[in-house]
This record gives sequence, structure tokens and C-alpha cells, in this order.
Amino acid sequence: MSNNEVQSVLSISGLNKDFFIRKQILPALRSLNLEIGRGEFICIVGGSGCGKSTLLRIIAGLENGYSGSVLIDGRSIQGPGTDRGFVFQEHRLFPWLTVEENIAFGLSERNAEANRSVMEHIKLVGLKGFERSYPHQLSGGMAQRAAIARAIVNRPEILLMDEPFGALDAFTKIQMHEEIQRIRIAEETTVILVTHDIDEAVYLGDRVVVMSNRPGTIRNIYSIDLTRPRDRHSVGFIDYRKRIFNEFFAQAKTLLEYTI
Repeated sequence: MSNNEVQSVLSISGLNKDFFIRKQILPALRSLNLEIGRGEFICIVGGSGCGKSTLLRIIAGLENGYSGSVLIDGRSIQGPGTDRGFVFQEHRLFPWLTVEENIAFGLSERNAEANRSVMEHIKLVGLKGFERSYPHQLSGGMAQRAAIARAIVNRPEILLMDEPFGALDAFTKIQMHEEIQRIRIAEETTVILVTHDIDEAVYLGDRVVVMSNRPGTIRNIYSIDLTRPRDRHSVGFIDYRKRIFNEFFAQAKTLLEYTI
């Protein structure tokens, strides 16, 4: 999907963000510009400390004190809102609530329509039958499915995901890749996913945004022109992976050979 063919849902222009640590300025983001089209799946990759998570938190309305503009449907962000859902690396489910209660937690009221929506999303993420289970009774992948359901039960325009599969084993991660694509299509949601995993980014993303080291800015953007479902062993997939890998490490000016 090309960003030029769809209406922008998120527009970031001239974004700068600093942190103040021990009375010193620590630049986090500099002159960041990005347009994201409605329904796109955007993956953001970069080294630790490059500002990926800070960018996500700004979009979520969890971080302020920045300059530049961040607009959703042309409106400035005034804090968290139901138009954005957020999934963290850890599921962050409330241990004293059941799956059903966790998913319903973000709803403004519990009426018949809300209850139907909760049940629809439990089914959507494949947790039917586990409505009354508590987080400690779930596997890691199941807990993340519940977290995703909680994030999308309000049917947000944008789903923000910060390393959501990083703590999962390889087999469960592959399963979750398929699940999030299925959910994204069903909900018609724009997804912005932060990851360290280049394979994950190429497999999931319509575009892959490569960020520079701190202070973070956009180094390059790759449009992934591969049909879905994607074959991780295809020549095209390997070529994208190699190009992004080389881009990722070119900043260090280190000569590396990437062996497939």
C-alpha cells in the first residue's frame, strides 16, 4: 500500500523532543517528519535509545513537552484517547481481573452493546472459552492476545504496539504475526509497530521506517512490495531484509557481511 494512494490518518512534522536529566539536555528526537496513511501497517526499527518508544508514546498522548506537530485526522493530540489503542511488550493485564474484565476495563460503560463488543473481541483474538480465566492461567501468547483485544475493543483508528512480541518464544511469535494481520484486516485499523526484529518488520510492514541513533530521526523508509502472505525464504524477502540490515548498521560505519 502506497502512502500516496491513501488519506493520511497521522501527520508528524518537525518533531523535536528533549529530556532533562541531571539538569542536562538529552536530545531524543530531531526534525522527524512522517505521514502515515489510513489502514497502513508501519514498522519502526532502530537501535536501543533511538527514540522509537518515545515517538510511540507521543502519538499515544502519553508524552508531551515536544515541539513540532503531531496530528491525527488534522487534530492536535491533547492526551490519550479512544482513537488510539496501545499494546506494550508486557501484557500489563490486571492480575485480579478476568480476561473479560480486563478487555472491558477501558470501556466507558458496560451496557448490552459494550458486552457484545467484548465478546466479539474475545472471539476475534481466539480466546473464546477463556473469558473467566485470570492472567496467571494464560500462556504468554494468550495474555498478549487479551492485551490486543483490550487495545482494540474501542475500535481505535490507530493501534500502537511497542515490541509486543519480544518476550515470546519463536513459535508463538510466528503465530502472533499471523494473528495481528488477521485482526488488523478485520478491524480495518492503522497499525504502528516498534520492533528490533528486522524479519518481523519486513514480514508485517507495508513500510519499514529505519530510525537513526539518538537523537532519533528518520534515516530511510522502505516500501515493502511483496504479496501477502509473505514467504520469509523468498528472494524478495531476503533482499529487503539485507538492505534494511545494512541500512541499520551503516550508521556505525562498520563493514559487516550479512550471511543468510
